[in-house]
Amino acid sequence: MRKAPKFLIVVVVLVVLAIAAIQWGNDGVRALENDRPSRSIGTASNGRLENGKRIPTSGRNFVAYSRLGALLGRNSVNSSVRDAVVEAYGTLEDSAPGWLFTYGETGWPNGGKFRPHRSHQNGMSVDFMVPLRSVTSGRPVEFPASIFKTFGYGLDFDQLGVCASYKIDFEIIARHLVALDEASRHHGLTITKVILAPEYLPLLWATPTGARLRRKLLFMEKPAWVRHDEHYHVDFGVHAG
Repeated sequence: MRKAPKFLIVVVVLVVLAIAAIQWGNDGVRALENDRPSRSIGTASNGRLENGKRIPTSGRNFVAYSRLGALLGRNSVNSSVRDAVVEAYGTLEDSAPGWLFTYGETGWPNGGKFRPHRSHQNGMSVDFMVPLRSVTSGRPVEFPASIFKTFGYGLDFDQLGVCASYKIDFEIIARHLVALDEASRHHGLTITKVILAPEYLPLLWATPTGARLRRKLLFMEKPAWVRHDEHYHVDFGVHAG
């Protein structure tokens, strides 16, 4: 039997290493992070981040929008924001059982410009992909963060929150925001702004849990520079009290 050419062996090894890096690289880098608290400097639109921390790639009920994006560090935030995000997902295991949530992009480990986003510069901003149900079965489904749809950012939902066979569950968004609000306060933070497509706000506020959010959180009621239909953007700040 002829031996495989050396270059083919090298290619196979490199492919295996690349797959392993994408699969587990983010959590490997997280294991090497220092334990010093983060420091957010400036604003979300003009700022930077010291000692930024990566959000875990996955947990019992959540996953990153992209393992490659996580490997590159596009899921980095202030340490307090990371802790609040993870704690909120823990709360949702009881308040929204059976759901697998997907978080989106957050920012670089050192903050700064984060294209194509106009903000996400100081580690205090997180995108969350909308929770979805199957239109036909009504059951919760995992968010389709396909590379062919710009990791989910390329999906287009209609005025009622429907895209192909998926439908947004606004009650679950409301439960997530409540969990985030409570968790943020545990870590010395507050939610300063939520951005969701304006036409979806009445649908959110009409849900049982969403009804109390209208007066509790600040929502951007004018259209943002891009339509936030496939994700909702949350800005955090340091709690004043």
